Amino acid sequence: MTESPIRLRFAPSPTGYLHLGSARTALFNWLWARHVGGEMLLRIEDTDRDRSQPELTQVIFDALEWLGIDHDGEATYQSANAGRHAEVVDQLLDDGSAYRCDCAQEDVAARNAAAGGPPGYDGHCSDRSVAAESPHVVRFRVPADGSTGWTDVIRGEINFENRHLEDFVLRRRDGSPMFIVANAVDDIDAAITHVVRGEDLINVTPKMLLVRSALGVTDPLTFAHLPLIVNEQRKKLSKRSGDVAIEDYRRRGVLAEAMVNYLALLGWGPPDGVEVRPVAEIIELFELSDVGPSGAMFDMSKLEAVNGEWIRRLDAADFVARALPFVDHIEGFDPQRFAAIAPELQTRAKLMSELPDLCDFLFLDEPAFDDLAWQKAVAGNDAAPGLLDSAIEAYLSSDWTADALHAATTVFVEAAGLKLGKAQAPIRVAVTGRSVGPPLFESLAVLGRDTTLARLRAARDRC
Repeated sequence: MTESPIRLRFAPSPTGYLHLGSARTALFNWLWARHVGGEMLLRIEDTDRDRSQPELTQVIFDALEWLGIDHDGEATYQSANAGRHAEVVDQLLDDGSAYRCDCAQEDVAARNAAAGGPPGYDGHCSDRSVAAESPHVVRFRVPADGSTGWTDVIRGEINFENRHLEDFVLRRRDGSPMFIVANAVDDIDAAITHVVRGEDLINVTPKMLLVRSALGVTDPLTFAHLPLIVNEQRKKLSKRSGDVAIEDYRRRGVLAEAMVNYLALLGWGPPDGVEVRPVAEIIELFELSDVGPSGAMFDMSKLEAVNGEWIRRLDAADFVARALPFVDHIEGFDPQRFAAIAPELQTRAKLMSELPDLCDFLFLDEPAFDDLAWQKAVAGNDAAPGLLDSAIEAYLSSDWTADALHAATTVFVEAAGLKLGKAQAPIRVAVTGRSVGPPLFESLAVLGRDTTLARLRAARDRC
């Protein structure tokens, strides 16, 4: 493959789940790479030894595969480049860009308190000669003067005065590299040209640039810091405050197409205003410069609306195939009966996880009654006994099609001086157990005459 002039990377850390924000970051990297004909690399940041277990890493691969976000070349692992990271830190030590520090955190805090200074490292060891044999970290020597900045694609000019940056750690006491140096080195080695990531890493960026400069790297690096995804209270999404894992939404029946479509709308919008569209069209329209800097609110109701639209776009066979994992555990499940009612369910469901409650009455020996629905439509409805009696009588001889059942019901409802919409409520609850669901007469046609009559009689007796 001819090397592309534009190269991006998605570099997640194994956590056991793929965060919505990380998934959006992966998507925006991928959309931009595909839009400009560039490459997107996948690098697993597994330098945290305690969290870098194979099963945690596999979650990342599975989630990206489900979303349809592919990567160019083989995935790499940051830990595999540990030797190179160590060499770079040693190089920075040798040329004076870094130094060893044996300060304990409590000593730093005590010195700051005594001096009345701000928190953070005070440079105590910058002019000391800490022996390599003693326990220590390695810190980068931040220039005292000047500033470090860049032109962010999304946020414009960003500058940090160097005097406000503490001498940051490059290598831990156990010898493992810190995120900053590992990322800087890996991006250099992979010839990364664009870094697209969350705004929570803005404060890390000047440190990465300082490391690159100290290593003599002059190749420009373009940054685009995405807005955070926030909840309805405008707070950053967190595992504690709600669902943040892609896997959670997959289990609830969000389609991959809908998830990708909705994630693309978190911070970006198509110029023509058409939000629900195939990913190929999103790729064609996507521009990093069109991403806004303000927090992107995650709205579950909007995700459900987008998902519902995508459910309706599935062809019938595809809908049934995708629905089966959500319904085939229902007691007495019959795939043929489900396929018969599926077209009606497809027009109503916003999440695939809603399907069992919409159709379980077709398979259970007895419907699972919703108490509130029963009280309102049957027990608390003076007209219910008569309507159930009329339905039993009419359905004994009616042709068993949705149209014939609709016509037969209309006759006895109008004879009672009632409106069909309201009058069918006790019939629906008696047969399905609920007040909402697929169209009544199509449901009765699938359920069958004998089961329908048995349920109507049982409900009449219960009255």
